[in-house]
Amino acid sequence: MTEYLIAFNDEWVPEHTAEQAREKDAAVRVVIEEMLAEDVLLFANGGLDPSTVVCGVEPVDGRPVFTDGPYAETKEHLGGFVVVDVADDEAARHWAGRLTTALDWPHEVHRFRGPGQTRRSGT
Repeated sequence: MTEYLIAFNDEWVPEHTAEQAREKDAAVRVVIEEMLAEDVLLFANGGLDPSTVVCGVEPVDGRPVFTDGPYAETKEHLGGFVVVDVADDEAARHWAGRLTTALDWPHEVHRFRGPGQTRRSGT
């Protein structure tokens, strides 16, 4: 099995009324229940709030230096994510498609490196 991150950025999500938010919550809960039944869900959280950044941290002379707020200014902010453990890319795409249609906004699918894989130069 391979682990995948299925995620969306806040700027991809239009403003919702309270009723629309409740409808999206109900729709995504159906998909999460399916993931649990299939035993593929490792972790999910859709409630990240950009105003709650605890701190930024960067290495300086081999020591961590903490600063208030985010490390880098960026328009993109991770809005929510699901981590699944599935057989292959096709299965990850299936679950990403289910989430995308339930929520009606785009998602990205990323494969975690497996044991023994190293980061490629330039990435």
